[in-house]
Amino acid sequence: MASPSARIEKAYQIAKEQYADYGVDTEKAMDALARTPISLHCWQGDDCGGFESGGALTGGIQATGNYPGKARTPEELRADADKALSLIPGKHRFNLHAMYAEMGGRRVERDALEPRHFQGWIDWAKERGLGLDFNPTYFSHPKAATNLTLSSYDEGIRKFWVDHTQCCRRIAAEMGKQLGTPCVNNIWIPDGMKDTPADRKAPRENLNRRWDSDHVVILNDDLRAIAEEIVRGGFLGRVHIGLDFFDASINRVAAWTIGTRNMIRALLTALLEPTELLRRAEHEGDFTGRLALQEEIKTLPIGAVWDQYCARQGVPVGRAWLDIVRAYEKDVLAKRK
Repeated sequence: MASPSARIEKAYQIAKEQYADYGVDTEKAMDALARTPISLHCWQGDDCGGFESGGALTGGIQATGNYPGKARTPEELRADADKALSLIPGKHRFNLHAMYAEMGGRRVERDALEPRHFQGWIDWAKERGLGLDFNPTYFSHPKAATNLTLSSYDEGIRKFWVDHTQCCRRIAAEMGKQLGTPCVNNIWIPDGMKDTPADRKAPRENLNRRWDSDHVVILNDDLRAIAEEIVRGGFLGRVHIGLDFFDASINRVAAWTIGTRNMIRALLTALLEPTELLRRAEHEGDFTGRLALQEEIKTLPIGAVWDQYCARQGVPVGRAWLDIVRAYEKDVLAKRK
């Protein structure tokens, strides 16, 4: 009986030939994928709790469920992230919120945060060759009680959050400087009203950005469409891909692993598309051929290429990662009270 590695290699060689029939180079696709980092979000590991006070989430932030074993300290959160990263192919990034500052037992207000409050995270990332991304935290705070922060009509409230934003810009710059890779400083705010406002214009003049989040990323048509647009446009080198979900109803390390592996798998699917054949048919007005080709490639053996990619990256193939997570849950997570 052939060994698992031999079976993976054999299946890959068959898949490689099938993709080659469509003009697709699977080796080139995997090389491009290996150069594309995904930014994992720290808040999946502790239900977006942070390390400030342990108070209730506010500002429209809600974690569903109470699965045992969530991270309670920076050390536990980093250990959980290490475990997830060991199960995900490729070299990636880690995305922090300002509420994950390490304050040394002292309360530091958000408008007074400094890079030193994140030095532990910077050192951790440097040891692992990871990049860091960073987010100001505009929720779960008394000055966010009205759900208006940067767009607040109260100048004192607005100034607090502007100052917080400026602190976070400096922190992100220091992260990028120390790690030698640009740090994406992402801004998400909860500003808005649930009912029908009489004045839509003024808040929008105060604030003109908008962003939102979702559940654990699954490999559905929407995710594939996003990946296709990035790859078809040649934007892999320009787009920063970051995840945002937090599900407290399932194992948190598994959630990281599932979501990130799905994002990578969607990119691989797009990289294995015979885009030039599709474009040629479209440009020539051969819409019949384009549709036929789009449907035929849906059953090409992407799974064999994915397994080969995981094996080459030194991470578990198929569902083998789940056994590792369950062992980690038994040995580590279950002991957290």
